[in-house]
Amino acid sequence: MWHAMNIDEVRRKQKTNLKMGLTDEEAVKRLEKYGENKLENKKKENIIIKFLKQFNDFMIIILIIASLTSAVVSYFDGSGDYIDSIIIIAIVVFNSIMGLIQEYKAEKSIEALKKMSAPVAKVRRNGKIEIIEGTKVVPGDIIILEAGNYIPADCRLIKSTNFKVEESALTGETVSVLKDANTILSEKISLGDMINVAFGTTIAVLGHAEAIVTETGMNTKVGKIAKMIIQDENSETPIQKKLAEVGKILGIGCLIVCLIIFIIGIFKQIPILEMFMTSVGLAVAAIPEGLPAIVTIMLSIGVTKMARRNTIIRKLPAVETLGSSSVICSDKTGTLTQNKMQVTKLADVNGKLELSNSNSNFILRLASICTDCDVIEENGILKAQGEPTEEAIVNAALKVGENKEELYKEMKRIGDIPFDSNRKLMTTVHKLEDGRYRIITKGAPDILINKCVKINSDNNLKDISKTDIEKLKNINKKMADEALRVLAVSYKDVVDLPKNLNPNILENDLIFTGFIGMIDPPRDGVKEAIKTCKKAGIKTVMITGDHIDTAKAIARELGILGFNDRAITGEELDKIPQNRFEKEIMKYSVFARVSPEHKVRIVKAFRSTGKVIAMTGDGVNDAPALKNADIGIAMGLNGTDVAKNASDMILTDDNFVTIVEAVKIGRNIFDNIKKAVHFLIATNIGEIITIFVGLLLGFKTPLLAIQLLWVNLITDSIPAIALGLEPPDKNIMNRKPRDSRKGLFADGLWEKIFLEGTMIGILTILAFSIGNNKYSLEVGRTMAFLSLGLLELVHSFNLRSEESVFKVGLFENKYLVGAFILGTILQVGVVCIAPIANVFKLVPLNNIQWIYTILISISPLAIIEFQKKLNEIKFGKVVYSKKETI
Repeated sequence: MWHAMNIDEVRRKQKTNLKMGLTDEEAVKRLEKYGENKLENKKKENIIIKFLKQFNDFMIIILIIASLTSAVVSYFDGSGDYIDSIIIIAIVVFNSIMGLIQEYKAEKSIEALKKMSAPVAKVRRNGKIEIIEGTKVVPGDIIILEAGNYIPADCRLIKSTNFKVEESALTGETVSVLKDANTILSEKISLGDMINVAFGTTIAVLGHAEAIVTETGMNTKVGKIAKMIIQDENSETPIQKKLAEVGKILGIGCLIVCLIIFIIGIFKQIPILEMFMTSVGLAVAAIPEGLPAIVTIMLSIGVTKMARRNTIIRKLPAVETLGSSSVICSDKTGTLTQNKMQVTKLADVNGKLELSNSNSNFILRLASICTDCDVIEENGILKAQGEPTEEAIVNAALKVGENKEELYKEMKRIGDIPFDSNRKLMTTVHKLEDGRYRIITKGAPDILINKCVKINSDNNLKDISKTDIEKLKNINKKMADEALRVLAVSYKDVVDLPKNLNPNILENDLIFTGFIGMIDPPRDGVKEAIKTCKKAGIKTVMITGDHIDTAKAIARELGILGFNDRAITGEELDKIPQNRFEKEIMKYSVFARVSPEHKVRIVKAFRSTGKVIAMTGDGVNDAPALKNADIGIAMGLNGTDVAKNASDMILTDDNFVTIVEAVKIGRNIFDNIKKAVHFLIATNIGEIITIFVGLLLGFKTPLLAIQLLWVNLITDSIPAIALGLEPPDKNIMNRKPRDSRKGLFADGLWEKIFLEGTMIGILTILAFSIGNNKYSLEVGRTMAFLSLGLLELVHSFNLRSEESVFKVGLFENKYLVGAFILGTILQVGVVCIAPIANVFKLVPLNNIQWIYTILISISPLAIIEFQKKLNEIKFGKVVYSKKETI
């Protein structure tokens, strides 16, 4: 019905004020009345269902069957020994509770991230423009809509200027719709023809508008017809998929080994039930079914860590991909620079002007009214509020007494053609007091100069000559060489206007008036961050819409443009065939005056080299490039909703330094995942070898099922998680990016894992054989149980670094130290506390037995230290000396 009402009727029905908007108090009341502006989520699963799903694992089911079998056999043979069954069931339930807690935490993290990356809305409240969460929009709010925004709710347009909306999510029509606020439609009309309203979840693609919110949340068109389907993003990352595959392969291998062990045990006349329980316990302990879960925990920790450092990760794969970034393509404005423009120089057709000169006032007067900036009063001072470049112009005009709001009384604004990245111009149309029309155009000098037929020289108009054009181009170049962002200003007065505001007509035959030079200083820390990138083997590339000379000057200052690096414009790029461009792409460090299509070409060219590309963007037209990059990075402060939605991560501070910090965290996370996987698989192999080799050597089972399960629960999982919290290596940003095409187990990791697993297994067998041969089977099993757990805890320190643990600092990772202390207390406690020891069929040890156990347990530290020393002699020193002589 809203489309059939005029603007005033809508205003009255919504009880709002077009100029002031709602008050904060009224907005709160309406939020309570109508609820948050969001679609209802799918019903969450009952906690009992979630808990039961934790048991939906083949090995867990086998384990439960085994424990029940044990209980049934104990009942019928009259022994009444249900301890094994109770312990196994208790461990399974405990694991399931831990899984449920982890799932709950993951859900909470995802909800928090969705909230952080949710679209925002620009509204007018209390007479001021504010940016609020999209969920806080209420009926009656006055919203400001610009190209690149998601429209937060259904709304009736109040004003519209060349405003186009892409509504395919709602109507299925792929062609964007030109909206008109002044149209009043009949009530019975199709959704696609409602050109005076805009709908929630659709996207503004061109122009700008203001509107009154009419419906929110489930009352919107999308809410009513359930067009928007809530989909959970697949949070499984490539590394998790690879590990799941590895887990399956290891699982099949383990089952075969367990079957062999079971058969060997039967031949050795070990009771069938004992061998069955041992085989099943070994299978569950040995299969690394927890690998994907451990990786999820580490990725979640990384995501949280990044969120604290102004980085919102929207897609989990971005965390692991970040560490292998080879090229960062960055916007200049706001990312490398502060995005706080300030006018520092003006020039007319003859050269430099002072800011207080009458001719300079004329340039600023024209430029300031050709903006979409608002002038507001803050603490008694007038200031501009809007886009940074326009803010700088309007603030400069205010300083010389030219207030655009006052100027509108002389030159009423009646229309405009918004800026777009293809034209690189903006035009406004004003009605003068004498009835004529003034058309003002500002934008890129190299484009605007060619559209002028006259120049304004000291308030005298004359035809533009080739000499004038060359002179203007030289002035532009000179200002750009000073690292200034340069805009040109022109105008023309006409008696009649064409019916449609066509840029091909309005933006021609203009009078050139002057240049405005602005500076946007580099952000603090950017130079240092670019130096860090160079050390880390990461190429930094600047992509900007600025003049090539401005871009080169800033790139040199920041250290992006080196002696052998090239800079190129979009126009020059168009002349280079893609195959040649791909061969030469690594030579380029600066791209100026580029269009969105150029950005896609640049990304594709870099990716053709096999490099991992991170690409920043903020505009609606940046979305294709963000999607084409390996990691799309959107700006959180000044980025459009479309750019954010196309990205993998969002910078909440729009700062290049934050990207480099995120790369460092990404590298650290990958390193830690690798360490944890290394540790888990090595220890699992150690457990298999302990049982397998023990039986082959003619021993009875070195460890019972419940003993294996305890070790798997305590001394495997806790250190693995602690390794995931390892602080970054001090040289982490001094090495080249890892090759993303290499697998997790590349460079001989499988061999290392197997050898270390063998070491753990043999040392455990040694402990068992000493106890079994010298004392008794129970002592042997107790020594093997203690040794296996402590061996794993000690070995975790070996995996912190390829360097000696004493070089990197034994106590640097406080979480690992804590895991070691906790694991040791629990492991020793099981043996020393008699009632618990009886449950696990363990016996007290004498002093000599303890000494044997402790010496065996700490031996991996000496063994691996010796191996690291050999590697250093064999590879490290020789390689480094060769590098130094090159």
